[in-house]
Amino acid sequence: MNGLRWLKSLNSSEQVAFLFVMLFGALMLTSIGSFLFSLKKRAEDEDDSEWHRGWGRFRHELNMLWLFASLFWAAWISGPVGATLLFGVFSFLALREFITLMHTRRGDHRSLILAFFVILPLQYVLVGTRQFDIFSVLIPVYAFLAIPVASALADDPRRFLERNAKIQWGIMVCVYGLSHAPALLLLDFPGFKGRGAFLLFYLVIVAACGQIAQYLAAKRLRRRPLARRISRSFSMRAWWVGTLTAAVVGTLLYWITPFKAGQALVMSFIAAGAGSFGALVMKALKKDAGVEYWGNRSNITGAVGLLDRIAVLCFAAPVFFHSVRWYFKLPL
Repeated sequence: MNGLRWLKSLNSSEQVAFLFVMLFGALMLTSIGSFLFSLKKRAEDEDDSEWHRGWGRFRHELNMLWLFASLFWAAWISGPVGATLLFGVFSFLALREFITLMHTRRGDHRSLILAFFVILPLQYVLVGTRQFDIFSVLIPVYAFLAIPVASALADDPRRFLERNAKIQWGIMVCVYGLSHAPALLLLDFPGFKGRGAFLLFYLVIVAACGQIAQYLAAKRLRRRPLARRISRSFSMRAWWVGTLTAAVVGTLLYWITPFKAGQALVMSFIAAGAGSFGALVMKALKKDAGVEYWGNRSNITGAVGLLDRIAVLCFAAPVFFHSVRWYFKLPL
């Protein structure tokens, strides 16, 4: 309790700084522990190729965590503008991955130029200027209608509906969904000014804990997959374990948000549940594209797997954002 009072006595900048100290401290301890463990494991069994592959994947993911943590820190010190620009770059790279691994034709070039160089930057300009009323409908309404118009002007009717649907899906997931993450920084809660970074951190932690718990539950529990041809590991048992775990974590972290404990429980449950179903949808899209990872390692496509890491956030962020704004009746 004394520690909680001390945290509340800090101003917003000091609280966010303390948050990053905890984050980088945890990453440092994990890195040191993993290094020491690897030295011991190599001494015991140098010829275990399966272990080396698993260790390589773990080190890669740990390095990515360091990278994302550093980018979030850079975004924080540069303010809301920096965070908006950072997520705009993420959206650009994620959309590039999505489009690269989907089949497009020459007639799609106009639509792709419109998506990358008009719709994407305009969406983030609206976020940065807090124009949430237009930001909420730009892509679902105006971009939805503008993309097929641009495609029709290219005079290529072959697989017209399928081609445009793919581009629209990419924009919805990679641009519209992800743009709600920096928008959390700009929500105007009474008595919570300057602490938007906590909301974004809260969403990321809740979604990540839910995915980890669901993955472990799928390994341990008897599997009854709901969509066997899409994912043999997705079951409602594992989904409930992951989502409820995320809800517990979210409740424990309520003190860094404007929520009360009960509100944090509900909001974290909603965010984690949406993110989990979103991950299933993205697996279905990967199956349709014929790839196992968005970062297609078998071809030189320019895809590096960023979308694999942010797919859950692309679905969780808009649901979380609009749920919070609606429940607390925040002005647009």
